[in-house]
Amino acid sequence: MDSQRALETIKASGIVAGMRGAFPPDVALRVSDTLMSEGINVFELLMNSQEPIPAMQALKAKYGEDACVGMGTVLDVDTAHAVLDAGADFVVSPAFQPDVVAAVQSRDVLVGPGVATPSEAVAAWDMDVKLLKLFPIGALGIEYYRAMFGPLKHMSFMCNGAMDDHNAREFIGAGALACGMGSWLVGDGAWSKSRLRSRARILTNAVASARDGLGTGG
Repeated sequence: MDSQRALETIKASGIVAGMRGAFPPDVALRVSDTLMSEGINVFELLMNSQEPIPAMQALKAKYGEDACVGMGTVLDVDTAHAVLDAGADFVVSPAFQPDVVAAVQSRDVLVGPGVATPSEAVAAWDMDVKLLKLFPIGALGIEYYRAMFGPLKHMSFMCNGAMDDHNAREFIGAGALACGMGSWLVGDGAWSKSRLRSRARILTNAVASARDGLGTGG
């Protein structure tokens, strides 16, 4: 999946389901199957988890182009190349590291570096980054987001860190392209399908409601 299609898929979804911790391939597939049935089709595995690359590849093998599957917590160039070689549809980091950004962009893969200040956002955008991971914005709050977004509305932000259905609705309603959802959505790998389904429905409804308020539809 090239960078433009990955960006369009994330934009259409508004939700990136992140799986950190006990999500080896069998667990990641069980969780993603449930989320796919509820309309969530963007998945981020994370390098500081159990078997993240095999888990990512398992999802890609099962869903093909029906899902957008990438890797997060990519902190250096060697790791970036490893996940790109494994077929990541996008690469995300909690930090802005120009060498990692350049390595991913050289392969025409979407990269979402982590930024927390206007200076970081502008520096990353100047590298032709198309999606900025605003982290840890859930902990900083909606007012921080609004203050930062005000002069930077030409940029696309994915909001991550301490996220739930309430602040996801707030951030989407305030102009965020998408929200990265971790433990609130997927739990610790041991949640039942019914619990996963319930959380997915709550979240998709929250995102749809926020977008309706913006007049953007889906």
